[in-house]
Amino acid sequence: MKDIWGAMSDPTRREILSLLQKQEMTAGEIADRFEISNATISHHLKILREAELVTAEKEKQTITYRINMTVFQEFLAGIAAVFGKGGNDNEK
Repeated sequence: MKDIWGAMSDPTRREILSLLQKQEMTAGEIADRFEISNATISHHLKILREAELVTAEKEKQTITYRINMTVFQEFLAGIAAVFGKGGNDNEK
């Protein structure tokens, strides 16, 4: 089951998504951007995959991650619906 809210609640995972919005990256390339262990990065990537916010493609020994824009955009649209235009009935 997708837990997008839980996945998005962590600042490290949000930063990973920000990196992946710019380009696809390997786990090692992502880990190089943080001062945390590779195991911790792998854990964050697993949560993002389970939430279907990122996809992973394995080629030989390399796994490349990319953002799943469809799910990400649906998440943002949901936020906009709650907090965006039309979210406040007192506004006219």
